[in-house]
Amino acid sequence: MPDGLDRLKVLINSSTPIVVMETSEEMRAVSLVRAACSELNVATFEWSIADGLVRSGSNAPAEHHRNPSTPRADQPGGWTRVSAGSLAQPHTVLSPGAAESERLTRSVMSALGTEVASAAAAGSIYNTREPVQALANMESMTVEAVFILKDFHRHMEDPVVVRRLRDVGQKFSSNRRTVVITAPEIVVPPELSKLVEYFDLPLPDHDRLREIVHDTFTRLSKTYTLKLQADAAAVDAVAANLRGLTEEEAERAISQALVTRYGLCAETVTDVLEAKKQLLRHSGMLEFVEASDSMAAVGGLENLKHWLGQRRGAWEDAAREFGLDPPHGVIILGVQGCGKSLCARAVAGEWKLPLVKFDTSAVYDKYIGETEKRIRKVFQVAEGLAPCVLWIDELEKVFAGSGPDSASADAGVSSRLLAAFLSWMQDRKAPVFVAATCNNVTVLPPELIRKGRFDELFFVDLPNLAERRQILSIQLARRRRNPAEFDLDRTADAAKGYSGAEIDAAVQGALYAAYSEKKQLTTQALIDALAQTVPLSTTRAEEIAALREWASTRAVPASAADVSSAKA
Repeated sequence: MPDGLDRLKVLINSSTPIVVMETSEEMRAVSLVRAACSELNVATFEWSIADGLVRSGSNAPAEHHRNPSTPRADQPGGWTRVSAGSLAQPHTVLSPGAAESERLTRSVMSALGTEVASAAAAGSIYNTREPVQALANMESMTVEAVFILKDFHRHMEDPVVVRRLRDVGQKFSSNRRTVVITAPEIVVPPELSKLVEYFDLPLPDHDRLREIVHDTFTRLSKTYTLKLQADAAAVDAVAANLRGLTEEEAERAISQALVTRYGLCAETVTDVLEAKKQLLRHSGMLEFVEASDSMAAVGGLENLKHWLGQRRGAWEDAAREFGLDPPHGVIILGVQGCGKSLCARAVAGEWKLPLVKFDTSAVYDKYIGETEKRIRKVFQVAEGLAPCVLWIDELEKVFAGSGPDSASADAGVSSRLLAAFLSWMQDRKAPVFVAATCNNVTVLPPELIRKGRFDELFFVDLPNLAERRQILSIQLARRRRNPAEFDLDRTADAAKGYSGAEIDAAVQGALYAAYSEKKQLTTQALIDALAQTVPLSTTRAEEIAALREWASTRAVPASAADVSSAKA
């Protein structure tokens, strides 16, 4: 069910009393309900606080994106359409013909009564702007119908409205009548929980995104003079960069890109990606991160690099035909400042995949059940972006409180969050690689780190002599210095016990000192800067020793053995 139409028809036919559609795409939700009612020949009414209860004429065919007239960019010079001759709806018991539609309309008017029917014909049904009155009218009607209540979440705290809605739901459960509530966010009272089914609008797939590109180009061409300079491959690339957005967001992103260039061209591909980054940033839970670094920018960690290199391209069709499943993810554990987050970012850069960062602090909500809804939304968007890398920084801060006592601390939210995450990690089919970093793995629940959820647990220790030499070379080259002009062996030996971040800070400090004294950077300046820093391996020696002991038998070393020197 790529667009959810079939599931919605099942909900209506099975006499589901209340369907909650929690979405900001109100127009798309209403269009989908109208389409389902049109195919089932069920009357459709819409309610809003501004207009009251209005008959929406559901028996007129509604437009929805399952229309087989799918636009395609088969040639560089234009768009083509396929025949729409397959639009006819078969005559079935659940989908009668035109005569039945006319009979249904007469039944609706009869069920409304003479005065109400005349008011309905002119516009909204009399005295239905208030929620309680609208629900009373709905309860008194006997015709099979679907009632769309827009922005009804603002009235769900009124006990009279909740009681009346419960009465309506109980009465509707015995025949083919359904209430559909659309709202950006909604908290369902416990009195209604057993009457409610949730319906999530699916994110558009690749074919639908191509349609949106075509439809938006056609619409804007009526206002602006747009040039079509993109071939089928470019249109596919634009559609791929729109993955993970809702239909309205995708239309907004492509509209901005088209108006910026006054045409559809090769540059539109990157313009759409920039617009998409802004939209994801405003969502508050996922952030699109620029993955410019590759694993070449990470010093050392040869075991981790080899493991990642073996899994490059494992999400492609050829790998699937070979019998491979896409890799699930990896946990990178280690000492602070040793490059765990850099590695997570570099994975996406090395594999040329989009990188999205999960903002763990934004997922929590004060209302019961809202946190779980937000985490499901994160999973949905991540799968829509697939193949991609999902970066979760400091994993222990998300799930550390999910133990047996979490119910007393946060009403069990952490436990339910963990359960949702474990289920998704185990069952997902979309190629979303989870790159998680962790400073203290001992507080994580064991079911999270077992094989099947994450593929491997790597331990990043303090860099050895060879790795310190690599880190110094990388940091000096980044700052426009020739590493060959420095004694890297002597400097790396002086940096024994220092993390990668501390070595980076020492190089930066030495540059500050040289600049202030109007001198060139020297090896001795680097050694002096290192001597002025007390490394974390000294201040937190006991904790690092305990972490090393734990990881020695439970995790895979990210670094290869240093054959040139004893490990620092």
